[in-house]
Amino acid sequence: MTGNIKKISLIILILLGFLFVGCNDDDDDDKKSSADFTLQLLHMSDVDGSNAEAIANAGNFARNITAFKVKYPDNTLFLSSGDNYIPGSRYDAGANEAMAEVDGIKVPGKGRADIAMLNAMGLQASAVGNHDLDGGTSEFASIIGVDGEYPGAQFPYLSSNLIFAADEKPAPFVKEDGEEAKDIPNSLTSSAVIEVNGEKIGIVGATTPTEEVIATTGGITVLPANDSTEELAALIQAKVDALTATGINKVILLAHMQTLSIEKSMALLLKDVDIIVAGGSNTRLSDDNDRIWAGDESQGEYPLQYTSAKAEPVLIVNVDGDYKYIGRLVVGFDKNGLILTGTLDDDVNGAYVCDNTMAESLGGEVIAQVDAVVTALNNVIIASEENIIGNTSVWLNGIKSQVRSEETNLGNLTADANLWYAKLLDSEVSVSIRNGGGIRASIGYAIYPPGSTNPDDLMYLPPAAYPAAGKEDGDISQFDLQSALAFNNSLAIVEVTAHELKEIIEHAVAEVVPADATGYGGGRFTQVAGISFTYNPNLTARTANAETGEIISNGKRIIELKVGNDTVVSQGVMQGDENRTFNVITLGYLADGGDGYPFPDNKIDSA
Repeated sequence: MTGNIKKISLIILILLGFLFVGCNDDDDDDKKSSADFTLQLLHMSDVDGSNAEAIANAGNFARNITAFKVKYPDNTLFLSSGDNYIPGSRYDAGANEAMAEVDGIKVPGKGRADIAMLNAMGLQASAVGNHDLDGGTSEFASIIGVDGEYPGAQFPYLSSNLIFAADEKPAPFVKEDGEEAKDIPNSLTSSAVIEVNGEKIGIVGATTPTEEVIATTGGITVLPANDSTEELAALIQAKVDALTATGINKVILLAHMQTLSIEKSMALLLKDVDIIVAGGSNTRLSDDNDRIWAGDESQGEYPLQYTSAKAEPVLIVNVDGDYKYIGRLVVGFDKNGLILTGTLDDDVNGAYVCDNTMAESLGGEVIAQVDAVVTALNNVIIASEENIIGNTSVWLNGIKSQVRSEETNLGNLTADANLWYAKLLDSEVSVSIRNGGGIRASIGYAIYPPGSTNPDDLMYLPPAAYPAAGKEDGDISQFDLQSALAFNNSLAIVEVTAHELKEIIEHAVAEVVPADATGYGGGRFTQVAGISFTYNPNLTARTANAETGEIISNGKRIIELKVGNDTVVSQGVMQGDENRTFNVITLGYLADGGDGYPFPDNKIDSA
């Protein structure tokens, strides 16, 4: 019956939902009769974006988890591929004194509300994502570890290529590879084993090698140093081989690579890995019969199917974040632990939207502890909604794929605001540079007109009223800003030469892939004020050693670059004195080398 639920339209579901509430059809496994073992994998990642959206979706997400577990009570795994939280209003709310009254938290602390929800849902293991370490190693340790009545993360965090023991804060949580996950809560390791109905399944974690650049890793060693996909695959393979040497013949890789192309490469390079749960890219894989949120579009089939380096089937799964979807993969294995692709059923597998209609249709039970955390978070955050900062008559575009590939109105607004503020401190500041990756959500919302599901009809609207907080239509609240600018970065004024400015902008566009029609440039892609530039993504990109900053290849992508009326680059050639200087306002994170930005150590001021 689950397959029918996925196929029926939203309108019919609303009209006929009562037909499904009492449904107890257990025919999902009809196609699995030929399998020696059937696994139901429930998976998630990247619940780190819009705080309001994630909080609103969490209760339905939890209900759907309980509904699916009923289908396969003994054969279910629930895993995350990382980014279980992000600094911002939701993250900070966990430290509010009101959380002392909430079961599962009791001792307030940043990020602890997010972990309390995952504990209540029964998460069994997670990869380490980049945002899991945004608060630094001390904060990371405080989130995963026990603190009085706060139980910490009741699951292991996994990564094959992060050496946690090199930093004194996470070092006490390090465990040996390959232990039973249920026996090592509050832990950091490379791999763990979970027994599912008598079958031991190996779980291996891996984190993007750019972690040292895009997160706050402290003393943690990030491997490989040269960002080589082949070397990363070798590190992962060693952990996989250690598991299979013990007789385990089913392995799942939780890979937080930031871009799905790397997970696709891993599928071809690795041996004995059956399923790769991708993370960090928010790639929305789904079937044609999956109902998805208004404004969303499918970005590929669920699951993606590949053949491994050992000529074995390997599947890649991924869903969008913010508790918007649960990924569900029900698959059969033969006696040798090989996936039987013939057991895959599009009516069962795919992305399940976590809205009220789906939750009611599936009929899962409410997880009271999750709802209690959601209520407490809302009570804390509503105070931020009451603080009105401004008003907008238009939707402010913070869509991840767009702020990392093109100019947007929200990108412009934030860069302009930084420049305005900088000029109050130093009238000589003429340029504002910020990274698109620091914009975490749009301000406003998107809806379809009544009766339409055509993406061309989608309406992008300014923020909605929040009557309980005295917020009117179009009002921009403190909460909106904290959601969109979740990192709350400091600002720094840096003096740069014309040559250095050109190198900075070359770096900003270096990740744009020419063959990628979206022009996606990664989190470093810049939003600017006070300057204009054009670039050609087909020309040589600037590359540098991630550890030393030593330039490997000079960038040649910038065609035109102007600061006001001052032409810095024309026809790809530097103009005027390369050593003339400009004062630039940027995020303190970027000024300190975050996202690999090559700012000189030449700060004038900070705020």
